[in-house]
Amino acid sequence: MAAQQDVETVKGLYEAFGRGDVEAILECVTDDVDWSTDAALKSAPWYGARRGKEEVRGFFEAIGETGPVTEFVPVSFASNDDGDVMVFLRYAFTVSATGKSVAMNLHHYWKLRDGKVCYVRASEDTEQVAAALAG
Repeated sequence: MAAQQDVETVKGLYEAFGRGDVEAILECVTDDVDWSTDAALKSAPWYGARRGKEEVRGFFEAIGETGPVTEFVPVSFASNDDGDVMVFLRYAFTVSATGKSVAMNLHHYWKLRDGKVCYVRASEDTEQVAAALAG
């Protein structure tokens, strides 16, 4: 049962992202949350490690400042009773500064503790993002 509750929590976070409700997202993460989009290239302002709610707020601000999200579709979820949730998503956005669009797959790994997100790792097509940001 815990696995399904964790999936519902993550789905709620995605719904909040779709509404642009960062405060609702922050309510669902621990104070010491460890959040990172892993990337060898540091070309996007949301890449790299963040710790704590305020740094996670900066992650979402960086995404919002880059340009509008045109597609955000969680495709599948997998979970276990240890608080792990893995998600495959389709994601697209347009870079306001360059007008270039990106459409890619995302992979998210969430770790929940006592019903709140304490650890996040995300991966995406960093080469495509870098090209769109560069113009």
